Amino acid sequence: MWQKIILVFAAVLMLWVGGMYGIARWYIARHADEPFSLGVTFIPSYARGFGIDPQQTMQAMIDDLSVRHFRLVSYWETIEPTPGVYNFDELDWQFAKAQAAGVKVSLAIGLRQPRWPECHAPDWANVKTAPESQWYPQLKNFIGKVVERYRNNPALESYQLENEYFLRAFGECKNFSRERLIDEYNFVKSLDSKNTLIITRSNNALGLPVGQPTPDQFGVSVYKRVWDKTLTKRYIEYPFPAWFYGFLAGAGELLTGKDMVIHELQAEPWPPYGEIIDTPSEELAKSLDARRLKDRFSFGQATGIRTIDLWGAEYWYYQKVVRHDDSLWNAAKESFAPFRH
Repeated sequence: MWQKIILVFAAVLMLWVGGMYGIARWYIARHADEPFSLGVTFIPSYARGFGIDPQQTMQAMIDDLSVRHFRLVSYWETIEPTPGVYNFDELDWQFAKAQAAGVKVSLAIGLRQPRWPECHAPDWANVKTAPESQWYPQLKNFIGKVVERYRNNPALESYQLENEYFLRAFGECKNFSRERLIDEYNFVKSLDSKNTLIITRSNNALGLPVGQPTPDQFGVSVYKRVWDKTLTKRYIEYPFPAWFYGFLAGAGELLTGKDMVIHELQAEPWPPYGEIIDTPSEELAKSLDARRLKDRFSFGQATGIRTIDLWGAEYWYYQKVVRHDDSLWNAAKESFAPFRH
């Protein structure tokens, strides 16, 4: 009996994996002739945390790496530090650089945006303890100000609404109301129906985005090598092959008719303890060195997904100008070279 059970389980598993692989190959072939867009996430405050000048860093990415796509952020706490008082200076110069270079921008909007603590609310909004009915109208008003300011900017290509909204295991976010996400989606679309609106999911999960809202595109993050601080106390490599993400994209397209982008492909180290800036270069290289960075570019392309933004480009520049190690920067430069135009 047990032998039969094992054989049946093995047969079902093979059929399941074979079906996933078949969907992945269908998706990869379907999109193979579409243009390939390779870009980076850029966050000025993260660059400053490394002790490097944000404007110089972004310009180097444009001029030296030939980056032609940026995912930028619009932190609520930065732009509206006082109720009703807005400062768009920092985001304005980023858009100005993008526009001058003919670079396209995907703009993160909403409460939850890339980088810790994920939810970037100003203290005055009291998001952590006040009821949603109190702070949500203020958030919605802020989102409206951002969309209205940039919706006609020639550099804007898309919005990313609420980064990895339902990811409860990471960040200090407390509110996961689907009704709020649906309302934000409809609100942004009412202000700008022209530009693409993306909603993203988290890394490596098998589930498919079948609930509302259904955006113009979905996004997925891909992390490959991290430090396991719970059980093994060592670096672990996620075992998922590139085609797994092709399956996620293909299955999502079959269910919803919408395509998927990689909004965050890990291209910076994951140190065991503390911050990157406090970690020796030798330790950081165990998580990400030039060879692994090149492999990460290749892995991203092998998924078949045609729009990819890498995560950690500020770190490459920090290694080059502060630690005087240009190996990552040069590896990135070599990997971007085929897509220069």
